[in-house]
Amino acid sequence: MNKEEQFVITISRQFGTGGHEIGAEIARRLGVKLLDRQILNELASRFGVVEEAMEKLEARNPSWRDDFTQFYRTYMAGAEYNGQEQDQTSHKLFDAQAKAIRQIAERESCVIIGRCGFHIFRNHPNSLKIFIHADDQCRKRRIAKKYGIAERDAAAMIVDNDYSRELYTKTFTGSDWQDARNYDITLNVNRFGVNGAVDFLMQIM
Repeated sequence: MNKEEQFVITISRQFGTGGHEIGAEIARRLGVKLLDRQILNELASRFGVVEEAMEKLEARNPSWRDDFTQFYRTYMAGAEYNGQEQDQTSHKLFDAQAKAIRQIAERESCVIIGRCGFHIFRNHPNSLKIFIHADDQCRKRRIAKKYGIAERDAAAMIVDNDYSRELYTKTFTGSDWQDARNYDITLNVNRFGVNGAVDFLMQIM
């Protein structure tokens, strides 16, 4: 990746690794825009193609992604498939967010957290695609401390969130979320911590 030209950095991460904080700090140091869920959901809601569908979906659940995940869990478990409209809604929302991401990246350099950025920019000529991971014990300790919960509850959160991300990625991209071939760099943050990981990645850049 050439920092002297317009670039895109995508960060995918296991839950509890500090990947969002790493991405935010990289964006701060580089002086570029950070794109995360809040910004992208706001942008997606502005697209007329999904506005009505989004309102219907959010009327049932304030988080469309949670609704999507629950629906696909039921589907994957072998339940009768009667969710064509909901399936189409989720895909429209994903397509709208992908379009919003591309439009921003066409105008300026940015760091993208999640949202299958590695797939959206898989053919981008000046991108760096990063995957952040750590062992389960490290993640449990971090989540337990962050949310003030027991490690057994943190473990349950990790399983739930990792499953959600894997399912989300597989459904919309056909790729395995944790397949190292999707990324330019995979980084185990056990020994680095957030700041150490950022220092290391900045040196690589």
